[in-house]
Amino acid sequence: MTKQEKVHFVINTLNKLYPEIPIPLDHKDPYTLLVAVLLSAQCTDVRVNQITPLLFAEADNPYDMIKLSVEDIKEIIKPCGLSPMKSKGIYGLSKILIEEHNGEVPQSFEALEALPAVGHKTASVVMSQAFGVPAFPVDTHIHRLMYRWNLSNGKSVAQTEKDAKRLFPEELWNDLHLQIIWYGREYSPARGWDLNKDVITKTIGRATVLKEYYKKTS
Repeated sequence: MTKQEKVHFVINTLNKLYPEIPIPLDHKDPYTLLVAVLLSAQCTDVRVNQITPLLFAEADNPYDMIKLSVEDIKEIIKPCGLSPMKSKGIYGLSKILIEEHNGEVPQSFEALEALPAVGHKTASVVMSQAFGVPAFPVDTHIHRLMYRWNLSNGKSVAQTEKDAKRLFPEELWNDLHLQIIWYGREYSPARGWDLNKDVITKTIGRATVLKEYYKKTS
């Protein structure tokens, strides 16, 4: 298979498996999405979705959020991990949204990445899922799969994002990054991986990855 054929195979397989694509993090607007994505760093989406209703019951907009103290926020979000940093980030970005953006989440990568605790991946998720702007946020699943599929060298998340954007058509980025995340969770996890269920890697996988898998399981 040529690289282009592999790309088409990935797109077609994912479209068959995920014609409807659920959004992993529960939210109702750009602000609640931004906070949920920030909380998801080194924490599962399932855990985040358990914690955000408790936080948003207290404050689901920047004006109410800054009425809470950093300590209050930290106490609520503790189960998500990294709570000292995340609580300062949530409080700090809420303050900036009020002071500089009329309480609204800005619709540009630059403005989002200037907010406390908001990196490129978080900004990409918000741009893509809240505003429909083409982006390709790379999480651990996408990073792992792009390497397994021999579509990126796995050297860095930035390189994986670059390769994904180069290989896949821009109009598919927003759907594809979510489809790959779901596929990674269901069929190609880091642990407990069963290659027989993972049709994409089995068909187009990197030779060294397949060899290593068969060595371990033989």
